[in-house]
Amino acid sequence: MFIGASNFIIAQEVKGIVVDDTSQPLPGVSIVIKGTSSGTTTDFDGKYSITANNGDVLIFSYVGYESQEATVTGGILDVTLQPGVALDAVVLVGNRSKPRSILDSPVPIDNIGLEELTNTGQPTVDKMLTYKVPSFNSTNQTVSDATAHFDPADLRGLGPSRTLVLVNGKRKNQSALVYINDTPGKGEVGVDLKSIPSAAIERIEVLRDGASAQYGSDAIAGVINMVLKKGVEYTTVNAKTGVTTEGDGFNFGVDLNTALTGDSGGYLNFTAGYYEQEKTNRAGTPGEDQLFGVLADDPVFGDWLAENPDLGMNIGQPELKKLDVFFNAGIPFKKCEGEFYAFGGLTYRKGKSFALYRTPYWVQDPFNLLHEAGTEYQGFQPTFETDVRDNNMTAGAKWKLFDFDVDLSGTYGRNAVDYEVNNSINPALGANSPTSFDVGAYTFSSTLANLDFSRNLGQVNIAFGAEVRGERFTAKAGEPASYIMGGVQSFPGLQPSNEVKATRDNYGVYADLEWELIEELLIGGAVRYEDFSDFGDNTSWKVNARYSLGDKGAIRGSYSTGFRAPSLHQIYLSNIQTLVSGGTISNQGTFNNVDPVIREGLGVPQLTAETSKNISAGITYKFDSNFSVSLDFYNVKVDDRVLFTGEIGFDGDTGTTNPVEQVLIDNSITSLKFFVNAVNTNTSGVDLVMNYRNIELGEGKLGATLAANFNETKIEGQIGTPSLLAANGYDIFNRKEQSRIISSRPKSKVLLGLDYNISKWNFILNNTYFGEVTWQHATTPANDQTFSGKVITDLVVNYKFCDKFSATVSASNLLDVYPDEIETRGDVVTDLGGRFRYPWEVNQFGFNGTTINGGVTFKF
Repeated sequence: MFIGASNFIIAQEVKGIVVDDTSQPLPGVSIVIKGTSSGTTTDFDGKYSITANNGDVLIFSYVGYESQEATVTGGILDVTLQPGVALDAVVLVGNRSKPRSILDSPVPIDNIGLEELTNTGQPTVDKMLTYKVPSFNSTNQTVSDATAHFDPADLRGLGPSRTLVLVNGKRKNQSALVYINDTPGKGEVGVDLKSIPSAAIERIEVLRDGASAQYGSDAIAGVINMVLKKGVEYTTVNAKTGVTTEGDGFNFGVDLNTALTGDSGGYLNFTAGYYEQEKTNRAGTPGEDQLFGVLADDPVFGDWLAENPDLGMNIGQPELKKLDVFFNAGIPFKKCEGEFYAFGGLTYRKGKSFALYRTPYWVQDPFNLLHEAGTEYQGFQPTFETDVRDNNMTAGAKWKLFDFDVDLSGTYGRNAVDYEVNNSINPALGANSPTSFDVGAYTFSSTLANLDFSRNLGQVNIAFGAEVRGERFTAKAGEPASYIMGGVQSFPGLQPSNEVKATRDNYGVYADLEWELIEELLIGGAVRYEDFSDFGDNTSWKVNARYSLGDKGAIRGSYSTGFRAPSLHQIYLSNIQTLVSGGTISNQGTFNNVDPVIREGLGVPQLTAETSKNISAGITYKFDSNFSVSLDFYNVKVDDRVLFTGEIGFDGDTGTTNPVEQVLIDNSITSLKFFVNAVNTNTSGVDLVMNYRNIELGEGKLGATLAANFNETKIEGQIGTPSLLAANGYDIFNRKEQSRIISSRPKSKVLLGLDYNISKWNFILNNTYFGEVTWQHATTPANDQTFSGKVITDLVVNYKFCDKFSATVSASNLLDVYPDEIETRGDVVTDLGGRFRYPWEVNQFGFNGTTINGGVTFKF
């Protein structure tokens, strides 16, 4: 649960100031009364005020500093924190009854401060986490319609849908997009992590354990909690820019964070930011087009191929412009010893990515719509452009009631994306075709109400509560010119038959208990019941235990069941996509799960919840105040996993028409897809985190972090193919589709970070090993390719001119490392006739190469 800056408990008011080892005030320090969930934080002058009894023990914790306990003996209590390992910091996720330090937590948690995030040198939160948390992955996508603007992210290799994202402990809305293109996370729905600006974040807590029993649907892989800033010491302005060593991908960003605080403990933190990036291009240069059978010496198009060896392609990161506004506020009220609070924000961004280039021998422009009359026709490259709006808002109150800490809140969140296809034509419309098309839009919103209670009863901590949630998904058709008679080249618009206005609601109740049987042994449990209006109910539970090794660490373990409700998107999404395969252009239809064609015609069952079993066991050990280690094993089994099928088309038998082919004929498409609960997976892995700080080295101090994740996912049993399709010999989830689950993300990732401080200088050297990934051919194992593991080196240099002005220079991917290149291995579809030089259907770390960055920070 999120802790606000409130006054709790009766008796006396305790005041003080918290400083670091150089006597500088520390704003944002977490202060918790031990054994309770009551607490506060320091303001921008390092001051705090809390109501406590004599004899109460206060826990002071701050990212990058060693936590400290102090006993209340009067009305004044000043504290000095010493630099230390983040492993001791108090975190809010993990259970619903009280916060704990990572060292004491019965489940594995990462606690990452803003400085650690920005020292990765990455521009957005999803990329920062990729280079900070070994089990988290997100990379740029390309030539993948709207997926290129969202970049699927996942935890522990379990897909984007199975990680719950919170902001200040409250559920964040999902994005409006289903990733339906051939990328990692295909068929899944995630949270738009680009919609949360890093400048607004105090820290990020990553719970690497199943938590459905505490937080509900989606928390199978774990929970990411974004904790926003409150009071800050200074107004801070950051400006940054960068460009690749290839001369493209220029980026620029600026953000501001400030706060107002009141004498009574109220606060208002405000963040505004702007970021933009230009495209990169790393297309292949085959000089011929085997996909269409046009060779370099072609008598008609040979000259064009010589002048355009890359076939006109643009393959790389998309263009992006983004604006953020966020706030976090609280007003204490003395009478009930609580506070009113509110937080939220708005993100607006525009993106431009690129489709396959329409070469002169592929699509003609006879009416000179995209080229001037009398000039030689060069073809055209359609652009796929998005307008994305993400807004969320939470308001609530916390107070004391009969010795219970009570939290009542309401949350609204919405994500919307509008699509345009530009620089393209609908050939069937001839001279009347537009060149810019509105091709449709999606929105998703959620409205929540939460009521939570918690209380400390000595050796027992209890929490219970309820949640009511409503969800809404809409799909809007594009303009008629975008979809009629074959539609616009690259992405036929959504049709009126694809329009959706779908809603559902659910309610959930939970209870959480922790009991310290003896000083060393803590046991806990949680249970949650949820009921959904569209598919039914689910009960999840969890048990955990922690045996304390004193101030040295703990042995811990947990077992839980979990679930994930199929998203509204997966139930109701339908559209038509243009496919290119072996020189053949075709239209593929996605049918939603409530369509009679799917449910009655093909016998596909109603989508229902995925269920999971999650076990973890580990140890944390603190060798001394500077050196700590945690090691955790996990195993996650997911049953009835929702998947997006592969292409289901004509079987090649021209003598008869089977029921599936009749559906294709009736709908004027060449293949179809749908969502279905059809696969069971088993994921096992190990997480290792080692921190060693304050190593004396010359006149400075060195900190070192080694973090690693090793994982493997297997598909168990048979694919659950509906009987009608099985009887007609269809494989609904072929080897290529399976590889997106089992091998599209690295099975190992190792981070070695070195942080050296000397005088006004700070040097950060990060080495990240991304393990191998494997692309599987749909039918022919001999055409598979494994892309070897690579090490990405990042260097960041900070110089502090004074307390209020500093500068940063960094090199991301310093050694200009690229993935292995694609080998066609007899199948030109693998790289689309040489258009793709680097892998796109599986992904390790992207393929931009080296980026040089610079930035300055002003405080006032």
